[in-house]
Amino acid sequence: MGFAGAMAVAMVADALLGWPSWLFARIGHPVTWLGRLISAIDTAWNRPSDPPAFRRAAGLAGALAVIALSVALGWALQSLLPLGIQVVLVGVLAWPLVALRSLLDHVAAVANPMRAGDIAAARDAVSRIVGRDPLTLDEAGIARAAIESLAENASDGIVAPVFWGALFGLPGILGYKAINTLDSMIGHRSERHEAFGWAAARIDDVANFVPARLTGFLFVLLAPRRSEALSCMTRDARRHRSPNAGWPEAAMAGALGVRLSGPRIYHGSTTNEPWLNEGARDPLAADIDRGLTVYRRAMLLLAGLLAILAFA
Repeated sequence: MGFAGAMAVAMVADALLGWPSWLFARIGHPVTWLGRLISAIDTAWNRPSDPPAFRRAAGLAGALAVIALSVALGWALQSLLPLGIQVVLVGVLAWPLVALRSLLDHVAAVANPMRAGDIAAARDAVSRIVGRDPLTLDEAGIARAAIESLAENASDGIVAPVFWGALFGLPGILGYKAINTLDSMIGHRSERHEAFGWAAARIDDVANFVPARLTGFLFVLLAPRRSEALSCMTRDARRHRSPNAGWPEAAMAGALGVRLSGPRIYHGSTTNEPWLNEGARDPLAADIDRGLTVYRRAMLLLAGLLAILAFA
């Protein structure tokens, strides 16, 4: 992992600074830039009048174009950096692509009003990080949604980009962010994107296969209930609708001794998802805080491992 040190730099920079709001107001964010490109391709190439097979082919071509462009940009930038300080500069350029601070802030924003008994504010906060209908969520539902988002996005937002960045530097982390953004925008099973987003979803599954399992094991290592976390992950991870998200979510469920997933409502329709850690109690506000503690320790361990790899 020739760029492990660079990814440690990126993690530290993001933990300390996040992505400042004044900077976002002026230039946006690399993910929003990718989003505009994907949206333009979706508008131009995803025509409802085309047959499903054609739309699937167009979606594959569009996904590959976005990924190739991102990888090429990363390679071009990296090739221009002076070798003597390349690791530091790659880390600085990779910093906005690691969502460590943002995830912490968004999940904490759910826990804080819940502790104060302000369920309406907690629902508003959780609606910013999950797609389910917040008005249908009671305290346990809000806590479940926040903890699930914390676990899944720890993989998608930090471990996966850092993993690919450590392997390939800027081409790796930019390529991964392109894949993940494609999946979040067009990889869902809606009428519009069932065919066009099929390739984006499958590519994302492949890109997250190792990072999701690595995230789960990080949670297990730092869990207050280590044996329960490992048992729950190995038993329940494959029950999740996603081939990857179940690993960090099941590990977190076992770590906290709570049940996650289960039935939920999206756009007025109930989906009967299986429980992770079925038989355990429902989570409360305090469990979000406990989950954040596991998350902080896991990210600290990851940064430490990257630093060790850099000097190995």
